[in-house]
Amino acid sequence: GSLSKKMISLSVKWPLGTMPFLLSSLLILLAVSTPSWCQSSDTTSPKASNGSPFPWNKIRLPEHISPVHYDLMIHANLTTLTFEGTTQIEITASQPTSTIILHSHRLQISKATLKKRVGERLTTEPLRVLEYPPHEQIALLAHKPLVVGLQYTVVIDYAGALSEHLNGFYKSTYRTKEGEVRVLASTHFEPTTARMAFPCFDEPAFKANFSVKIRREPRHLALSNMPLVESVTVAEGLIEDHFDVTVKMSTYLVAFIISDFKSISKITKSGIKVSVYAVPDKIHQADYALDAAVTLLDFYEDYFSIPYPLPKQDLAAIPDFEVGAMENWGLITYRESALLFDAEKSSASNKLGITLTVSHELAHQWFGNLVTMEWWNDLWLNEGFAKFMEFVSVTVTHPELKVEDYFFGKCFHVMEVDALNSSHPVSTPVENSAQIREMFDEVSYVKGACILNMLRDYLSADVFKSGIVQYLQKYSYKNTKNEDLWNSMASICPADGTQRMDGFCSRSSHSSSSSHWRQEGPDVKTMMNTWTLQKGFPLITITVRGRNVHMKQEHYRKGPDDTSETGYLWHVPLTFITSKSDSVQRFLLKTETDVLILPEEVEWIKFNVGMNGYYIVHYEDDGWDSLSGLLRGAHTTISSNDRASLINNAFQLVSNGKLSIEKALDLTLYLKHETEIMPVFQGLNELIPMYKLMEKRDMKEVENQFKAFLIRLLRDLIDNQTWTDEGSVSQRMLRSRLLLFACMCKYQPCIQRAEAYFREWKEANGNFSLPSDVTLAVFSVAVQNPEGWDFLYSKYQSSLSSTEKDEIELALTISQNKEKLQWLLDEGFKGDKIKLQEFPHILSGVGRNPVGYPLAWQFLRENWDKLTQKFELGSSSLTIMVVGTTNQFSTRARLEEVKGFFSSLKENSSQLRCVQQTIETIEENIRWMDKNFDKIRVWLQSEKLALL
Repeated sequence: GSLSKKMISLSVKWPLGTMPFLLSSLLILLAVSTPSWCQSSDTTSPKASNGSPFPWNKIRLPEHISPVHYDLMIHANLTTLTFEGTTQIEITASQPTSTIILHSHRLQISKATLKKRVGERLTTEPLRVLEYPPHEQIALLAHKPLVVGLQYTVVIDYAGALSEHLNGFYKSTYRTKEGEVRVLASTHFEPTTARMAFPCFDEPAFKANFSVKIRREPRHLALSNMPLVESVTVAEGLIEDHFDVTVKMSTYLVAFIISDFKSISKITKSGIKVSVYAVPDKIHQADYALDAAVTLLDFYEDYFSIPYPLPKQDLAAIPDFEVGAMENWGLITYRESALLFDAEKSSASNKLGITLTVSHELAHQWFGNLVTMEWWNDLWLNEGFAKFMEFVSVTVTHPELKVEDYFFGKCFHVMEVDALNSSHPVSTPVENSAQIREMFDEVSYVKGACILNMLRDYLSADVFKSGIVQYLQKYSYKNTKNEDLWNSMASICPADGTQRMDGFCSRSSHSSSSSHWRQEGPDVKTMMNTWTLQKGFPLITITVRGRNVHMKQEHYRKGPDDTSETGYLWHVPLTFITSKSDSVQRFLLKTETDVLILPEEVEWIKFNVGMNGYYIVHYEDDGWDSLSGLLRGAHTTISSNDRASLINNAFQLVSNGKLSIEKALDLTLYLKHETEIMPVFQGLNELIPMYKLMEKRDMKEVENQFKAFLIRLLRDLIDNQTWTDEGSVSQRMLRSRLLLFACMCKYQPCIQRAEAYFREWKEANGNFSLPSDVTLAVFSVAVQNPEGWDFLYSKYQSSLSSTEKDEIELALTISQNKEKLQWLLDEGFKGDKIKLQEFPHILSGVGRNPVGYPLAWQFLRENWDKLTQKFELGSSSLTIMVVGTTNQFSTRARLEEVKGFFSSLKENSSQLRCVQQTIETIEENIRWMDKNFDKIRVWLQSEKLALL
């Protein structure tokens, strides 16, 4: 699925980045992180809810009973907000047993029976039901053991309440233009809440076929994974819809919706019917996503060489939705802002975000749905792949979006988290539901995508593609582990005269350009295990001595005083260019140190070409000086991604003491002449957090000098921005973020222009069409006076555009008025006028506000118990809130406050990964400020700034 909506640098079920890129600068460096939960099962024998002994003590289900087919009948009442159902599960036993253990959570089971067919005879016997809520399990006890090889059917009658939260089978509402509130019911099961809608074997490896029947009133429409086969009237005013039987799939992909949505449809080249469903007032915003979905589905069928196996694919925009989107097979659900495109008001980054989200969820129809990870520890096989395929597909299907310009900037975001001690390997053991939810983080999604990109660059696009096609074909309708993917990759040889030897591809010696690279053919498994089974990433130190280039790798750690050596080694596919040659040279570094010899001496050498590698590079001696000189003298000699990676690496090296803050700041001075999105964004991503730390301390003087320096540095670029929607997507995203930044730094020409635009917009009562790329800047200035704030809030209530609502919401959190901010927190948490799904972003928005952050931190502490009920432990929403309210602290007093608060909580809260991450980040902030603040103060006075 797709991650959280606006925090590009953040969270989880959302192709990270689905929110306007520019918001990431404000909400920057949010991070997600993991607990050392105890992994044991209860050794004591557990007691069922009625006091009897419960016959199973493990969190994972036993393997000797397997479901084959589910018949589900669900009847929801949208007036009483309850539902009842009957589940019939056809099962087989691989060993004799009289207990059937499965999942059920918050369902009232009224009756359970076991049917057995022997020849023509059908026998039925009642089953005794025991419940064990701590593991969300039930045990069904038969009179005598099940016989191996016979077919049995378990029939369970049950009832439940529609969930008030955004998971399981839950209630959603929307308001029509006329102000009428309408109710619908929708599902979100990943990872572990199918069990809240029907009793089931709720683990991804228990794949089965599903036949779904939904009972509804005539005024409603029911949707499920498969097309409707027939509708039967079962009583007056009650219709039962029968949906076709699904392919073999995991429980978390089952979906159904009961609503009054409208739809539009198109047919793909291979005859699949694609439809977009939305509330009637917004169906006119569905065209962009429909066209994108048809194009992308055609692309994937071709790329994977495997036809999409279902007759239809629906995309539904749900008014209440916690994450970004969910890849239910044949019925993908989305947050409205991730699917609906308002041609009048949506911005360039919306178009990009919607395209990437649609692409991500469609990639899952193969990676995740057709081939599924065996258990959640390998979630990255789903999410890292879908994230990476966004890049592969959209580059081809929507070249005008120029995804390659910024997609891998996300790798820098995840490195911030992955450098912390509280990070985790891409593939890591998990057991309970909270741990599983925590896997939906940046490491699984983005690091997964970054290392796949590195592997593709190493193997070549064709070899990589052949490997994944072989993997998908071999494991269709099955479950896989990490190593299954590497084994498929390793068995492919490039089509360039390479011979197979000893299970490896070997090259004839004449292809010298990459001879060192693949002397013995790639051992993909050994190499990729170093990237998926170890946390963190390598720092490569380069020392040039004449023609000799000495390379050394070590585990990158933030703190210079972090001497605990992990002893990690990676197989690093290094790439480099030099002042003498811009053709990419390759070297696979497998040992701690190695040397390569250049054909001639060079003035400069740049490693990690195009930032395709997941590592950072330090250049010893005068290596950095020569690269700084190159940027100042002729920055376009190297690509914009290479320039961005130099900016990023320089500041990473300041954190661990390898480079002085002065040298890193000197390097950024070349940005005065930069015009490309990636280096400018990277510069802002490194520099803005510095003044964000100062804003939360009494450092007004230096903070203002620093902001003034940034404006001087980028003034030419800011002044050159037109206040329009012209240009490519990259140019438009750059404009949007730069103007917002300029207005936030109180650059007067920006503020005056924004005020004039707002007056015009307000006088036309919001009907005057603002260029969508400048609305954020305009709104952020408007909220600084109370009338502007009130006017925007009233527009928020009536707007049908999710983009406009997102922009207003962000602007409201930027206000410098404490009363307004407190009111916004209180209202947002009620979930009445403002949807609850927005609250995590509101809280973290206020948490980044120099006036509001004490309010947000206070709110988090006072309402912790309620927050963990509404947004579960381990969820990305909770991470956004914890990190968003605390990770810009940089004083020991605040650190003690944060530690004190979280350690006072029950163990399951204090052990959350995001808590450990934020504590580490604050410690790093303290160290960083102690070391660098005075140096920055002095540097800001230096001569070289006079030249800006």
